Amino acid sequence: MSETETMSAPDQTPDQAEAKPERRLNMIEAINDALNISMQRDENVVVMGEDVGYFGGVFRCTAGLQEKHGKNRVFDTPISECGIIAVAVGMGAYGLRPVPEIQFADYIYPGLDQLISEAARLRYRSAAEYIAPMTVRSPFGGGIFGGQTHSQSPEAIFAHVSGLKTVIPATPYDAKGLLISAIEDNDPVIFFEPKRIYNGPFSGYYDKPVQPWKKFDQSVVPEGYYKIPLGKARLATEGEQVTILAYGTMVHVVEAVCKEKGIEADVLDLRTIVPLDIEAIEASVKKTGRCLIVHEATRTAGFGAELSALVTERCFYHLEAPVERVTGFDTPYPHSLEWAYFPGPIRIGEALDKILAE
Repeated sequence: MSETETMSAPDQTPDQAEAKPERRLNMIEAINDALNISMQRDENVVVMGEDVGYFGGVFRCTAGLQEKHGKNRVFDTPISECGIIAVAVGMGAYGLRPVPEIQFADYIYPGLDQLISEAARLRYRSAAEYIAPMTVRSPFGGGIFGGQTHSQSPEAIFAHVSGLKTVIPATPYDAKGLLISAIEDNDPVIFFEPKRIYNGPFSGYYDKPVQPWKKFDQSVVPEGYYKIPLGKARLATEGEQVTILAYGTMVHVVEAVCKEKGIEADVLDLRTIVPLDIEAIEASVKKTGRCLIVHEATRTAGFGAELSALVTERCFYHLEAPVERVTGFDTPYPHSLEWAYFPGPIRIGEALDKILAE
């Protein structure tokens, strides 16, 4: 089997050996299903956060869980992100597997000290006597006109911190399998959920917004328990002309641009940026000789810079053109102009034309 075929193969674990009934779920429903299954399998899994209990979360990801598992395992917290994260660290050290929700990624900053100084270092500093098996879920990115305090993409901050893992799914199938893996992981995981695609792939990929709660195409998601290993990329589309590295919402955007322009690209959905599937990236870039990186976050010191450096270090003599990046702008996040801020067909198309012309 070739390297490309290996990347394209469906993820299988012993728990997936037998065929499972399938349903069409959006990402919200898939996340809810993953939380429910994890709580059924392990009584130490607890869900906590602002409005996650009776209300079911601002995006309804935890709807019905308190009724199923009780108020001691699904409970509301004060509006204190620092406190939420700190309590989760203590729970993990004590033997629980907390899944705190931070209502928007923009709100996570008060909890950075607890995440960076405590959660990320606990296993190392205690010589593995204590661990922090916590999964911090949070909606991130734009798409709902949330403005500067509800739309940020801070993934690069967490990718920089040794001891943290950072996961960003792009499909409901991946969201469920990756979340189950994250909850069972013994290290702290930041699980960012792209709210622009919470309810499925969107129409109007580029210049016109779509109400985020309106349903479009959904994804086939198996019933029951399955896992997707952290650190394994997904080959979303296969082609020989160029490799495109993306994650979250941008996977769908670049797929649409390539289809529109008739470009045959290896679109690699990274799924997790830490750990990173550098082997899949290297194999694809060496095959195509060209690389485009697309993410929604601001350009300077964004995770695309790290990807560009890694590709250049490992694939320099195979490159037929310089590595290109298409990202958000180095500005405060705009409110009414957020659809101009997103990487869209014009900027992505220009970058692809430039790479392919070399």
